[in-house]
Amino acid sequence: MKNKKMQLGIGLALLLILGIIVLAVKMPKKETKKDSVSTDVAKVETTNSGEEVKVTEATNESTSSEAATTNGDASGQVENNNKPDENKVIDENQVPATEKVETNTVTNAKTEGGTPVANHGKLSVKGTNLVDKNGNPFQIKGVSTHGIQWFPEYVNKDAFKTIRDEWGANCIRLAMYTDESGYCNGGDKASIKQTVNDGVSYATDLGMYVIIDWHILHDLDPNKYKTEAISFFDEMSKKYKDYDNVIYEICNEPNGGTTWSQVKSYAEEVIPVIKANNPDAIIIVGTPTWSQDVDQAAKDPIKGYTNIMYTIHFYAATHKDDLRNKMSSAIASGLPIFCTEFGICDASGNGSIDKDSANKWIASMNDNNVSYCIWNLSNKNESSSLISSGCDKKSGWTESELSEEGKWYVDVLNGKATGVTASSSSTTTTNNNNNNNSSNNTSSSSAAVTASSANTSASLSSSNSWDEGGKKCYQYTLTVKNTGSSAVKNWKVSVDFGTGVSINNSWNGTFSASGNTVTVTPADFNNEIKAGSSVEVGFIIKANGAVSNPTVTIN
Repeated sequence: MKNKKMQLGIGLALLLILGIIVLAVKMPKKETKKDSVSTDVAKVETTNSGEEVKVTEATNESTSSEAATTNGDASGQVENNNKPDENKVIDENQVPATEKVETNTVTNAKTEGGTPVANHGKLSVKGTNLVDKNGNPFQIKGVSTHGIQWFPEYVNKDAFKTIRDEWGANCIRLAMYTDESGYCNGGDKASIKQTVNDGVSYATDLGMYVIIDWHILHDLDPNKYKTEAISFFDEMSKKYKDYDNVIYEICNEPNGGTTWSQVKSYAEEVIPVIKANNPDAIIIVGTPTWSQDVDQAAKDPIKGYTNIMYTIHFYAATHKDDLRNKMSSAIASGLPIFCTEFGICDASGNGSIDKDSANKWIASMNDNNVSYCIWNLSNKNESSSLISSGCDKKSGWTESELSEEGKWYVDVLNGKATGVTASSSSTTTTNNNNNNNSSNNTSSSSAAVTASSANTSASLSSSNSWDEGGKKCYQYTLTVKNTGSSAVKNWKVSVDFGTGVSINNSWNGTFSASGNTVTVTPADFNNEIKAGSSVEVGFIIKANGAVSNPTVTIN
């Protein structure tokens, strides 16, 4: 009896051991599961982000040696490998719900229809306008960091996502100082460069545009560190040659008596280096006197290259009508301008705030389709900081945690700033919500609608239409010509569309909508039309019903 019990016990033990062995063989290894989840994430992001496939591959560097080779620099070193949040996935069931949403949803209500880059793609310069992949005028409305050697902690993906989704901006400018303990004078060059690369990576992952800013200031003349600039931009333009969202600003604010001739000479050595790696790159060139003398660049622009723009900077409490008029005149002469830095305080970056002047600047830039980035993303105790000095958060800021300038700018981006004209507010909302989903665009054109008076003619043509938010959007070009023998001033044209409309975007004029009618009057720079000359303005309307045959009237 004892022998039988012993035999039975041994048999049960053997069966138990065998079951454990079988279970162990069937269980997936932890490392294998990690690779499986990472691969699935890459597939999901590729499916939903369209043109951002390269970005997704770069994000999942840990999944294969091939990805590391593709996304490394010339030496094979993998960039952006300090993203623990993207490499920590072990088991799909362990991923928090919020992270799962982030993987499968690239936008929220602010970017309905896709991210800025997914919607508008690679930008270019046409005439004085920045235009998107469809050739439509496009405004960058972004945020500039402070010096990244002082405030690197604000270069993080969550901060950029807050700026995109909660504020409504579509671009980040990475201010890399060259002098003041910066890249060329005493700073940790490797660390600073890594911060730039991290910033580009985060912006790219989020489908935002990004400006790499060679931020000269106390070095006065960009030629001081020209050799370093050539080397830096050669490296950056090679690294990001296939990216649709990277823009190069090659000298922030020449000053201290530096002339346009000196700046132009510098630019003509740096530009070819970038263009050799990326012929289509957009390059922004600073102008003398802290990037205010756009008139000098307008008289002697850089020739032989496409996609070159010129910088204007302003601080609203200091710079008023004189500088705005200088900008408008330069644009009228054909100079493409980009405001890569501005604030609503005085030129020191501190002191009193002038919202009235700031609103006039926004209206003027919107009317002229000038892109802009506000200074600065930090909690430094000064008027131009966007974050309250008492707030230590690095993302997800509430309204109460923003500075006065920060609250104002969020209102501007959402069309709520008091004192900005209706056309400017509408432009702001449209450009930053990025609702012009290219997949819904339908190219269309119709015969021009014309009108004439004693010495003026007007011709209105439609070039595009698409559905947006249950309504129809139409894009128009209006050409006003002086057919007389003397100058025409203060011209005015009205267009009746036969249905209720609102202005969705506009450029090169002043626009208002009331009921069925849009009224167009000049901007400052095209108020006068010389005999035999013409001006061209453009706008996009959102209509309550279908538009077929609008009526044009010269008032």
